[in-house]
Amino acid sequence: MTLKNIILVVVICLVQIFCLIIPTVLSTSDQNSSLTQWCDETPHPGPCKYFMSHGHHRFEPPKQRSDFRKILVEIAIDRALEARRHAFQLGPNCESKPQKSAWADCLKLYDDTIFQLNRTLEGLNTKKRSCTDFDAQTWLSTALTNIDTCRAGSLELNVTDFIMPIASSYNVTELISNGLAINAGLVDNKEAHQVNDDDHDQEFPSWLSETERRRLLKASPSAIKANLVVAKDGSGHYRTVQGALNAAARRRVGTRFVIHVKTGIYRENIEVGISNNNIMLMGDGLRKTIITSSRSVNAGYTTYSSATAGIDGLRFIARGITFQNTAGPQKGQAVALRSASDLSVFYRCSFMGYQDTLMVHSQRQFYKECYIYGTIDFIFGNAAVVFQNCIIYVRRPLKGQVNVITAQGRNDPYQSTAISIHNSQVRAAPDLLPVVRAFKTFLGRPWKQYSRTIFLKCFLDNVISPAGWLEWNRSPFALKTLYYGEFKNFGPASSTRHRVRWPGFHVITSTKVASQFTAGSLISGRSWLPSTGVPFTLGL
Repeated sequence: MTLKNIILVVVICLVQIFCLIIPTVLSTSDQNSSLTQWCDETPHPGPCKYFMSHGHHRFEPPKQRSDFRKILVEIAIDRALEARRHAFQLGPNCESKPQKSAWADCLKLYDDTIFQLNRTLEGLNTKKRSCTDFDAQTWLSTALTNIDTCRAGSLELNVTDFIMPIASSYNVTELISNGLAINAGLVDNKEAHQVNDDDHDQEFPSWLSETERRRLLKASPSAIKANLVVAKDGSGHYRTVQGALNAAARRRVGTRFVIHVKTGIYRENIEVGISNNNIMLMGDGLRKTIITSSRSVNAGYTTYSSATAGIDGLRFIARGITFQNTAGPQKGQAVALRSASDLSVFYRCSFMGYQDTLMVHSQRQFYKECYIYGTIDFIFGNAAVVFQNCIIYVRRPLKGQVNVITAQGRNDPYQSTAISIHNSQVRAAPDLLPVVRAFKTFLGRPWKQYSRTIFLKCFLDNVISPAGWLEWNRSPFALKTLYYGEFKNFGPASSTRHRVRWPGFHVITSTKVASQFTAGSLISGRSWLPSTGVPFTLGL
C-alpha cells in the first residue's frame, strides 16, 4: 500500500471516530445545559449543578418538574448520609457533656432527616404513589428543620467548632431547600382545603375505624380496654410510662396501641421513637396524670433534649395528661413537651413550664381544649400546628424579663409551617395576675427569618401589650419577611390601633386569607382529623 493510500485510510478512520464522538460530546453538552437550566430555577443553583454532575449517580435531564424533584431528593439523601456518617465518627471524640449532648441530638436529627427524605422519595414513586405533594412539602419542611435544630443545639452549648462541620459542610440544607422550592410549584393550591365549619362528613382512614375512635376518645379511661396499663402502685403492667412505651415499640402490628396512664406523678423523661407509631397515651385527667422532669439548658442539655416528653412516632394521641418541666424560670430553656409527630393530636392536655414550655418542633399537629403555661417563647418551633379552643396562661417571669407567647421557627419561604391559634383565650396566670402591669407580654417574636404566626378569633385579655408583637433582641431582623396576622380577635387587648407597623404584620380582614390558617387548610385536617375522634372545626 502506498503512502498516499495509508494517509487516506487514516483520514477515513479519523473521520469515522469523530463522527462517533461528536454526537456524544454534543449530547453531553446538551444534557449539561439542560440540567443547568433546571438548577437555575432553584434558590441554590451552585450545589444543585455540582452534585448533579459529581454525585454517586448520573442523572438524565428531567423531562418535567416532578422528575427534577425526585432527583433533588435523591441527591439530598446522598449528602445527608455522608453527613450522618461523619457525625457518627465524631462520637468517640466527644470530651464534654455539652459536646455529647449536641452530638447525640445531631445524630438523631440526621437519622430523622434521612427518614423524611426516604419517605418523600418512596411516597412520590410514580408506580405506587402513596402521598400527596402537600405531604411531601410537610416532610421536606421537617427534614430542613432538623438540620437547623442540630445547629441551634451547638450554639446553645457553645460547641459550634465541634458540631458545625456536620451541619454545614455537606450542603444538605441547600439541597433540601431546592427540593422544597420545586415541590412548592407542584402543590395544588386549588385543593379542596376550604371547608365549612360543620363539614365533618369525611371517610375515616383505615388505621382507625369509626368504632375505635368513639371508643377511645368519648369513653372514660376506666371504660376503655387498654393494651397496657401504667400505675405507680404496681397495679398495672408497668410502673413507668417509658416501660410501657418500650414494650409498645416491640409489637409487630402497627395498629392503634392504647396505654392507660393511671393517676399519679411520673417523674421521668419519656421518648416515643420514630418507628413507634399509632401510640395513644390516655391519662385519668390533666389534674390527675402528670409526667414531669426538670432538665434545662442551664443544666447542660440542649433545648431539644431538655424535653420531659419527646414525641416522634406518627399519629400520636394524648388525652387527659399534664406534661411538665419544673426547672423554673432561673434555668432558662426547659421544655415540657417536644413533638415532631406527624398527624398528632393532644386533647384536653396541659403543658406547664416557663421558658420554651411547648416545642412544636415539626410536622402537622393539632391541640384541642388544652392549657399552655409559660413565660418566654413558650409556644415555639416549626410545625404546621393549630391550637383550637385552648387557654394560654402567661406566668410571672423573672424581674426585668418580658413575656412572649410564640416564637415560630420557619426558616425557608417554602416551608409549609405556621403557628395558628384559633378560637382560644390568652390570659394572665394566677401568679401574674396581681402584678400584670409590671410586666409586658407580647403575642410573638421572629425566631427565624420567615416566622409565621396567626391569632384567629381569640380572646385577648389585658395581659397583652398594645404593640402586640416584639422584635427579636431589639433588632430589625425579619420584620419584612415574617408573617404575623390577627383576625377578628376580641377582648380588652384585641384592638390593633396601636399594633406594630412592620411590613410583615397584617390585620387580616379577608375570610379567604384567614382560612389558609385553619385546621382544614394549614394541616390538611379534612384527611385525618375525623379519624382521631377529637372534636374539631375545619374552617373559621
